[in-house]
Amino acid sequence: MKVLLDLQYLNVATTGIKTYMMELANAAKSYPHPEIEWIFSHDPDKQSRDETFKNPSSKVQRLNYHLDYFRWKEFQLPDLVKKHKPDLLICLDFVSPAASLPCKRMTVIHDAFFWQMPKNYPLWWRKYFLSLISKGLKQDSKIITTTNYAKNALIEHLGNNFPIEVVYQSPKNLSEKRDTSLIENNQLDKSPFFLHIGTFDKRKNLPLLVEAFEEFIEKQNKEFKLVLAGGQGQSAQMNDFPVIQKLISERGLEDKVILPGYISDAQIRSLYENAFAYIFPSENEGFGIPIVESMGVGLPVIHSDQPALLEVGGGAGLVFKKGDLTDLVEKMVLLERDKALREELIQKGLSRSKNFSPQKFIEDFQHLILNAAPKI
Repeated sequence: MKVLLDLQYLNVATTGIKTYMMELANAAKSYPHPEIEWIFSHDPDKQSRDETFKNPSSKVQRLNYHLDYFRWKEFQLPDLVKKHKPDLLICLDFVSPAASLPCKRMTVIHDAFFWQMPKNYPLWWRKYFLSLISKGLKQDSKIITTTNYAKNALIEHLGNNFPIEVVYQSPKNLSEKRDTSLIENNQLDKSPFFLHIGTFDKRKNLPLLVEAFEEFIEKQNKEFKLVLAGGQGQSAQMNDFPVIQKLISERGLEDKVILPGYISDAQIRSLYENAFAYIFPSENEGFGIPIVESMGVGLPVIHSDQPALLEVGGGAGLVFKKGDLTDLVEKMVLLERDKALREELIQKGLSRSKNFSPQKFIEDFQHLILNAAPKI
């Protein structure tokens, strides 16, 4: 069974999709199957380091990227299929070529955000991207998604025209190296801190977390800090970073809330290993990688009752009602006061994280791939 894996999108991916793509490629190399021959469209490490289209600063640069993406999907990738003659093409970034291909295809659609939250995206871009997704779904397509929650949401918006399978991904294989500079420079080694890592998209509901943190330190009168690491939202409609900056300034929390921006894997590992707890207040997720990453290093997690987070957390996190400020503060206070509860969550999290290993990730894909093999 010859499988072509489309990794072109790694040249711009910066969030969960990048982790998905890199970890699947790495797992395919680490856990080979005798009946599967993998062909990578690009070297994953080299493609992820390509800076040509990252962080475009003008409309011309963004247009050039979209033209490059369209040219790849609709011309260069089909040519690659003709060259290698795979039995199966796997596209990991929502979009498969519109052209008919002499092979079966799997398309990974990570979530249903484009349908569920239209106001979070520029109108023209959303219509264009949804058109690309739709045209790439052919009769020989199978959709792969991240959770049962995402599957049900996709069925609601796409119907039952295509089989949809759920494959739980593995988290990023964080470097064994630790970079403690962020901790030392912000004196995080002198006070406990809550942590969130991710973009400042509106659906993450980070203003709620800042407000809850302020109430928590007032109630507990403790020297806690809050670290919100990650880049700004991916569009003006989605970006809550200015709201967070204003909120921090208005509440006088400049010395309490740390905004380091994008950080390295070595810094992420140090934050996970030194934080008091991870807090995930999101209103909508397709999966929620930080839950698994946190639990895997023994960091207790507080998360909202959003369905995907409940599914991934599997009862190993401390759950609060989505959007409920009072409930979130109560859970933060409870975790700080109850040391036995904190230890219980750590142990449950360590156990839960074992369900999301790289080996299981690739084995689930291998099972689907072999089931898609042409019958002889």
